[in-house]
Amino acid sequence: MKRIGVLTGGGDCPGLNAVLRAIYRTASARGYELLGIEDGFAGLIDLDRRRPYGNRMMSEEMVRGILPRGGTILGSSNSDDPFHYVAPGSDREEDVSDRVVDNARRLGLDALICIGGDGTMTIAHGLAGKGLRVVGVPKTIDNDLLATDYTFGFDTALHTAVDALDKLHTTAESHDRVMLLEVMGRHAGWIALHAGIAGDADVILIPEIPYSAAAVLAKIERRRAQGRYFSIIAVAEGAVPIGGCESYIEQARPGRAGRLGGAAERVAAALRALEPTLDCRVTVLGHLQRGGSPSPKDRLLGTRFGVAAVELVERGQFDHMVCLRTPHIRSVPIAEAIARRNVVDPQGELCAAARAVGICLGSPDEL
Repeated sequence: MKRIGVLTGGGDCPGLNAVLRAIYRTASARGYELLGIEDGFAGLIDLDRRRPYGNRMMSEEMVRGILPRGGTILGSSNSDDPFHYVAPGSDREEDVSDRVVDNARRLGLDALICIGGDGTMTIAHGLAGKGLRVVGVPKTIDNDLLATDYTFGFDTALHTAVDALDKLHTTAESHDRVMLLEVMGRHAGWIALHAGIAGDADVILIPEIPYSAAAVLAKIERRRAQGRYFSIIAVAEGAVPIGGCESYIEQARPGRAGRLGGAAERVAAALRALEPTLDCRVTVLGHLQRGGSPSPKDRLLGTRFGVAAVELVERGQFDHMVCLRTPHIRSVPIAEAIARRNVVDPQGELCAAARAVGICLGSPDEL
């Protein structure tokens, strides 16, 4: 093998550049060329793209100094699934996966390293079924990929969320308010649960435990009876009321998934309906969680993943994803990693620990 391709798919997150740096330096030291594919799979769907640079051979100059940088120097895209592609100006999905395989061969790629979350891994596995030699690297702030203890990006997002909760405490206490912080995570509650425990939230609402607004209000009133007139609520963007559904600010359309949002405002509205005098304020953390310099933990994990990905290519172990099985970096078939979503266990140790320290998780039995 002579030439490896690498792309960053899905949403950006801190640590991507650490992986790219590690892949380049490991591959270069072992005699491989590394071709950077621009904007995820979009760069393999259309080889004439030049936004802003086009696919290009990576060099030491490109990766020098990028370890502490957020984002990705290759660009990314979460709306260019070659199996469900919608061309610009169209509203119809088509399968252009054969074109991607042909283009990879035109570029002389002997292997392709795909860095991304469950969507990227699903695409990579599909392309492997068409004969492309693919290796996966798990990336997502949501930490919802199965078969790895953690994904890089999660730790940095967690730090951002905890910092926000720390700051909300002082203003909530000053004004005797109920402060709600909405965090990302899609259909998994890892960010909300970890941040809520570490950030001293009074209530944590996650998708895995449908909530009762009455149970949340009961927790607030118990605090008031104890002379604590403010409360902090961490809300996952995928949190749902009992018998309800997720909140979306943008519905799904061809080629693009729906955008979650508005979960915390819905909780606040439900609390106001039950207690009109309640002073509730909502903060949506949003894309701040995906930006900024990666934490030391994410830089280290990204570097380890990048080295391991090149080693998988070298061993010819394709259609596999590198993963963390603490304390070691291992690999698993991509099919195993995408078999189901990694979500919080409502009866697990972490939820039990939250309840043990007095945090309400919104279930009716906490009334």
